[in-house]
Amino acid sequence: MNRMRSMLYLKDVVTLAYSPETCTGCGTCLQVCPREVLRRSNGKIEIALRDACIECGACQRNCPQGALTVKAGVGCASAIMNQMLGRKAACCGVDENCLS
Repeated sequence: MNRMRSMLYLKDVVTLAYSPETCTGCGTCLQVCPREVLRRSNGKIEIALRDACIECGACQRNCPQGALTVKAGVGCASAIMNQMLGRKAACCGVDENCLS
């Protein structure tokens, strides 16, 4: 397991949701997920490492069937980017006070 993949988000708080009945198994989400959260199993995609998801939204934006949803920008990735931009640490962009 690579180091990035082993870094997990907070347990059971990720907004990632998957609709297996909508999935065609095309694998586009596997190509765009930076954290290897998803895997292919029996011709379909499944969530393998939910807590590794940083809620970047790449899977949802690239799924042609709409089988994946996530509240992009509310999670870890957003907080890291805001901190890099000099905003308050742990800022997720939801609280307007942290964006100053």
